[in-house]
Amino acid sequence: MQPMPANDAFDHSLPGRTAVLLINLGTPQAPTAAALRPFLRQFLSDPRVVEIPPLLWRPLLALILAVRPRRSAAKYAAIWTDAGSPLKVHSQQQALLLRGWLGERGLDVEVALAMRYGEPSIDSVVAQLAARRVERLLVLPLYPQYSASTTATALDAVNAALTRVRNVPEVRCIKHFHDHPAYIDALKARVLEHWRRHGRVVDDGGVLLMSFHGVPRRTLDLGDPYHCECQKTARLLAEALGLSKEQYAVSFQSRFGRAEWLQPYTAPLLEDLGRRGVPRVDVVCPGFVADCLETLEEIALEGRRQYLQAGGKIFHYIPALNDSPAFIGALADLVRTHTQGWPVERSKRHEREVEAQKSAARARALGAAR
Repeated sequence: MQPMPANDAFDHSLPGRTAVLLINLGTPQAPTAAALRPFLRQFLSDPRVVEIPPLLWRPLLALILAVRPRRSAAKYAAIWTDAGSPLKVHSQQQALLLRGWLGERGLDVEVALAMRYGEPSIDSVVAQLAARRVERLLVLPLYPQYSASTTATALDAVNAALTRVRNVPEVRCIKHFHDHPAYIDALKARVLEHWRRHGRVVDDGGVLLMSFHGVPRRTLDLGDPYHCECQKTARLLAEALGLSKEQYAVSFQSRFGRAEWLQPYTAPLLEDLGRRGVPRVDVVCPGFVADCLETLEEIALEGRRQYLQAGGKIFHYIPALNDSPAFIGALADLVRTHTQGWPVERSKRHEREVEAQKSAARARALGAAR
């Protein structure tokens, strides 16, 4: 453990700040095996992600790290952009736009971005916020559906980072937003935008496939609500789009290892749709708010190949929410709701600054340095 700082630069003359910390999964620094190895080691060493006793898992992890980084690097290279990792680029844009959206609506709230694995790390960002005298922190993991392997581990990391902060801020956390009306509306708008250009998939005799990231089946049996929340998101989106039960399907992707995961699996389902002669499939991934390896490579490239080779005719991947105005508005709505009672009105900033100056004068009269 790092030593706790002796001084977090406390200054009575500065009013305490409020910040929102967006957290996404993370990404390697480059699409290379050398960059993938430490990223995968950190990810697969998380006991929230791999719930296997360490004595049994360590030798398996060593084998995985000897082989998988090279394979994963090729997949990342297929979707890498000149600006870098799509997930990081989109996440940075979300943070930037959310900051502007809140400011334009009169909220005096900072917005920061951290990654659970890789950079910028939660440790480093929490330390920076503490140094800026953030006294109120809203943690917003960018996972609409709660899972112990995503949301919970992000919150674990925030709590661990705060053990290295002397003046700990007041903390609030957003657990999930899988059924938030503005999030569902943003998904609906994204699908309708696609259909305006390409026609409704059901009018072509096809189906809308909603593919969520998979998790081991045993997590459901142990009480993880992830599966239920995915199903609710899918149902609400289907209702918003006016789809019948026959016009959409739900599946789970990214299976890893031999254990049973949540079913049906996306890849076999796409192949089955192709073999059955379903003429068109549109795929949307509601659990991913930013396009990444799992959407751009696993679905848009590999999923397309699986469906077409099985006999399918038309395949479309509908992009993630990314920087869509409706989604930034949904994030802002979440922030507004969860910062109620905090002094975040920009119109009252001057009052807070004046009060801080009075506090500083009183503190100096009692012998404080600042």
